[in-house]
Amino acid sequence: MALPLKIDVLPEPYIEFANAGRHVDPRRGLAENGPADNHGLRRIRVGLVGLPEDIEASHAWIKRIGAFAPAYENNSHRFRDWPGLKAALNCEFVIDDAVIRPIEPAIYNALFRDALTGRSFNELVELFDGRISSLFGDEAPDCVVVCIKPELGDLRVANPGLTPEERKALEVLRAEEESDQLALFQPSPDELKAAEALYTMADDLLFRTFYRAIKAKTMTHDEAVPIQILRRDTVDRPDDKGQSFATRFWNFSTSLYYKARGIPWRPTDLPKNVCFVGVSFHHMKRRSGHLVYASVAQAYSTDVQPFALKGANIDHDQRIDRQPYLNEAQASGLLEDVLNQYFDRAGVMPDRVVIHKTSGFQEEEVAGFKKATKDRVATVDCVWLRSTSFRMVRKGLEEPWRGTLCTLADQAYLFTAGYVPWWNEYPGMHIPAPLEIGSAAPSDMRERSKEILTLTKMNWNSSEGISRLPITLLFARRVGELMSELSDNATPKSSYRFYI
Repeated sequence: MALPLKIDVLPEPYIEFANAGRHVDPRRGLAENGPADNHGLRRIRVGLVGLPEDIEASHAWIKRIGAFAPAYENNSHRFRDWPGLKAALNCEFVIDDAVIRPIEPAIYNALFRDALTGRSFNELVELFDGRISSLFGDEAPDCVVVCIKPELGDLRVANPGLTPEERKALEVLRAEEESDQLALFQPSPDELKAAEALYTMADDLLFRTFYRAIKAKTMTHDEAVPIQILRRDTVDRPDDKGQSFATRFWNFSTSLYYKARGIPWRPTDLPKNVCFVGVSFHHMKRRSGHLVYASVAQAYSTDVQPFALKGANIDHDQRIDRQPYLNEAQASGLLEDVLNQYFDRAGVMPDRVVIHKTSGFQEEEVAGFKKATKDRVATVDCVWLRSTSFRMVRKGLEEPWRGTLCTLADQAYLFTAGYVPWWNEYPGMHIPAPLEIGSAAPSDMRERSKEILTLTKMNWNSSEGISRLPITLLFARRVGELMSELSDNATPKSSYRFYI
C-alpha cells in the first residue's frame, strides 16, 4: 500500500529591522527601515592591511560604498540598487592613517614564492598577522579589512605537520566522505558543494589555506577584533561582470557591519528564551601527534548573540556507521558549557534547548544532553538534519517553493532552497534538494521545520537572507576549519563575528 504524501508550504519567516519594521527580504527591509540596532548614525572605524597598491585600491573602493550604485543584474526583484551606506545601514566607514598598515612588497614577494612550495607559509601568515595585531589595543578599529591578491586568497598547501601515517589515515577518511556525498541521487556540483557543509571534511586538515590560517592566527590575540578579507578581484572586477558593485556593496557592508558589533536584522518568528545549538565534528591533530575529532557547539538565541564553543576531543575510532558521536559524559559536558555561557550572557537559563546535528542521535548523546538539562531546562529537543536523495517537482518541471515541507509517514523533507516568490526566481541550476529532518523523540516536525526555516535567514555574511542550512550548522565547517589551525591549549574566540 502506498504511503500518503502530505505537502505543506510554510510561510516565509519575516525578519525585524529598526522601529519594528518587518520584511522577508533583508535588502528591502534595511533600505526601508535601517538595521535592527539603529540608534543613530554610527561611525565604524575600519583598519586596512595589505600591499600598498592593494590598500590604495581597496580604500578607494570602500569610499564608493557611501554613494548610490545601480544593480545591473537581470532580476530587479532579487538584486536591489545600493542606496548608499547611510541609507542602508545608517553608518559610515571611517579610515584614517593611524589604522593603515602596509605590507612591504619585497618581503611579501619573496615569502609568497616560497609559500607556493609550502616552505614559508607560516612566515607569510606571521607577516600579515604582525601588521594586523599592531592595530589591536585601546585605539583598535572596529574591524580590520585585509586586502589580498586573488592568488593569495587561493593559496592552498599540504599540511607539513602531518606524518605519512596521519596523512594516509586522513586520505582514507576523505574517501569515505566523498563516497557518502556521491551516494546522493545524481548529485549536481551545487548539491555536492552544499553537502560538504554536513561532513567533517578530512581535506580541512590535509591542506592549509591562507584565508583560514590568518583568521585563526589573528583571533588568538587577547584584544583581537574581527577581520574582513577583501580580495583584489572583488574590487577590480568590472561592474557588468558577475555581481554588480551594488550587490558587492550590499554583501560587504552587511558583513562588516555585523563584525563591527552591529545587528543588521533579527528574527521575528522564534520563541523567546530558547537556545538553539548545532553540534558538529571536525578533524584535529593534537600536539601529542594523535588525530582526533573535535566536538563543537554553535549556539543561537533571540536573547543572546551567537557563540561557538569547543568540546571534548574524540578518538577517531569512536564512530558508528562512519559517523563520530559523543558519549554520555562528552555530551553532558558540552551542553553544560553551552548552558553556562547562555546564563552568563542572558542572566537566566533558557526555557528550552533545541539541538541540531547532521547525523542521527545515539542513545548516549541523548542521555548526556538530558543529564545536562535536568533541573535546569524544562525541555530539550534533539533534531537531526541531513542530505537526502528525495526530490520533487511541481506540475510540469517547476521547482518546489522554498519552505515546502513534505511528510511521508514519519519522514519529513524541508526545502530550504527552491523557488523564491518575492524574487520571482529560483536561484539555482538544478532541481532543488531538501533537507531530511528527524527527531530522537516524538516532536512536532512542522514546528521544528518552521524554526529551521527561520534560522536559515540569520546569515549576516550575505544580504540575501537565504541559506540552505540554519545558523546553528551554517558556519560549522568554518568554525572547524579555524579550530584545526589552533593548538590544543588555545581557546578560540566564542563570538561568531570572528568566523563569518
